[in-house]
Amino acid sequence: MNQHGPTREESRRLLLAGQGLAQGSWSLETMLDQLGFVQLDSINAVARAQELTLHARLPNYRHESIFELLGKKKVFEHWTHDASLLPASCWPYWSERFRQRGQRILRSSWWRERMGPQSQQMIEHVLGRLSQQGPMQSKDFSSEHKSAGGWWNWKPEKAALEYLWQSGQISVVKRRNFHKFYDLSSRFLGDPAPNPPEEWIHWACSGALQRLGVATPGELAAYWGIVSPIQARQWCASQPRLRDSAGREALAVSDWKERAAAVKIPRRVRLLAPFDPILRDRARASRLFNFDYRFEAFVPAARRQHGYYTLPILDGSELVGRVTPKLDRKSGQLRVLSVHWENPPSAARLARYQEALQRLATFLGVSL
Repeated sequence: MNQHGPTREESRRLLLAGQGLAQGSWSLETMLDQLGFVQLDSINAVARAQELTLHARLPNYRHESIFELLGKKKVFEHWTHDASLLPASCWPYWSERFRQRGQRILRSSWWRERMGPQSQQMIEHVLGRLSQQGPMQSKDFSSEHKSAGGWWNWKPEKAALEYLWQSGQISVVKRRNFHKFYDLSSRFLGDPAPNPPEEWIHWACSGALQRLGVATPGELAAYWGIVSPIQARQWCASQPRLRDSAGREALAVSDWKERAAAVKIPRRVRLLAPFDPILRDRARASRLFNFDYRFEAFVPAARRQHGYYTLPILDGSELVGRVTPKLDRKSGQLRVLSVHWENPPSAARLARYQEALQRLATFLGVSL
């Protein structure tokens, strides 16, 4: 085993480049291809997470233009580690994910209870309505079944829709005000066809490695959520291995030294979404950036250290602080509730930070 893998700085540069945060000429579509997916989230304290993720990378990104790609059949929506938008190029490999999610639901007594005793008939009913009338929203399906209300007290039609979507039989074909419209997958990107395991395992592991730069088998498995840790370890067993900057047995892209040396990181501040790809793995963010980030929206207010919806501050290749902004929609103003720095910022860093706040306000169409 080669003992001389990427240093911590080289690993950080490889990750930033792989996650679209290095210099380059990007369109929305090429950025999505680079990332592999963008996580979706409904919290809208400032802007939704997918908007902040793309705004941090694309200076000319237009608000909510990501969903225009659904209508153009350039992306599809499904689960990676969470609900995400993926490039259409991933569709041929996603049949395994559809199979996994569909089987998981059919084994679940929770789901069966919500679909009711005639679950197969309910599934066929929903499919028939979509075939004749799609695209449709969940609210377009009336039900004789009374719901007690609340997030998880779904009517049977809603549960059937969710099963059909997660198993790949139907797709989200558009969103309006973040509400989903469903239609048959056969009318969207086509019925998903299974691939041999060796194909989708290689696609998932090699694609994750290209985007992470250096990774352990567990990190490769976690990237898409499509392969198991065992499958990732088996794939890695045939690849050249090394020791990463933490001394762990890992893999790196074959040209990691040249690639890391060539990376150019813009010297400007970016305000990152709480679910930004470089922060999703808290242990990796701590190891490479010496930055411990915790999303506190679901932490009781009295126990929060930094704020309800706090954005990490990336300055060049360093995570240097966190800011908690709040969009006041009534006054049309972006207010800063708090800002915490890892170390006292220089005047130059403060100026870059103010520029980033102004860019965010302009993106949201409000004043600062």
